Amino acid sequence: MPDPTPGELVIVTGMTGAGRSTAAKELEDLGYFVVDNLPPTLVRDVVRLVDDSRGIHQPIAIVVDVRSGSFFDSLQANRHQRVTGRPTTLLFLEATDDVLVRRQEAARRPHPLQGGGRLLQGLQREREAMADIRGDADVLLDTSNFNVHQLQDRITEMFGTATTTRLKVTVISFGFKYGIPVDADWVADMRFLPNPHWIPELRPQNGRDAEVSAYVLSQPGAGRFLTQYLPVLQSVAEGYLVEGKRFMEIAVGCTGGKHRSVAMTEAIAGLLRNAGYDVRTAHRDLGRE
Repeated sequence: MPDPTPGELVIVTGMTGAGRSTAAKELEDLGYFVVDNLPPTLVRDVVRLVDDSRGIHQPIAIVVDVRSGSFFDSLQANRHQRVTGRPTTLLFLEATDDVLVRRQEAARRPHPLQGGGRLLQGLQREREAMADIRGDADVLLDTSNFNVHQLQDRITEMFGTATTTRLKVTVISFGFKYGIPVDADWVADMRFLPNPHWIPELRPQNGRDAEVSAYVLSQPGAGRFLTQYLPVLQSVAEGYLVEGKRFMEIAVGCTGGKHRSVAMTEAIAGLLRNAGYDVRTAHRDLGRE
């Protein structure tokens, strides 16, 4: 049964260079439906579209900036729960002028309100235009002393849940003869195990079938591999979370991606689930032979 509780609406705004894009990317990783550079007058329309297509439980993050026009009045008219039907948080990101100048210069991009003048003049115009909305923010976050990872951590602290902050792991089987998955973080080679392909009664089956799985996992090398490999993956997973990385793909290969890699993929996924990770499996080359 779908969750009837409305998901949160987070409106991300603030100074150019203060970290709006980083905040938006982190919210996306936390499961938010993110819309960037949206005119405030369209907030209600976006919420209605998401409600219809994904359900009211889907959290939404909308990034708006001073270029949207009629900024304060439009945003105020569209952000309250009585209008959108969702609990709403206005997040305002700011930083000191010297930090914003340094970030803009590093990005080699002019300020949107700079015109033909200096960068500092553009920043001053932006501060003046956003003074009212800054004062009305639910959360005011100064990112002057933050690097990218620290800002990601703060966004996670404020908007993450026990579910969204867990590492999401995909364990995928593949056949080496079709190539290694290009997006794999870790690759394990199961060709050191005896191949069920050479056993006539097992050849037509695959690694998800009980007989093939039992054969592969009964090999002495299989148990030893799983026992030693799980702590390695857990150590890496902990490091990924510290570094703000919430997605991990483990590729498990054999010759054709039908027997050994499939059975071991399911075994690795089971161990990771038992250890508390959010795990899904995929079998890229199954049925390809």
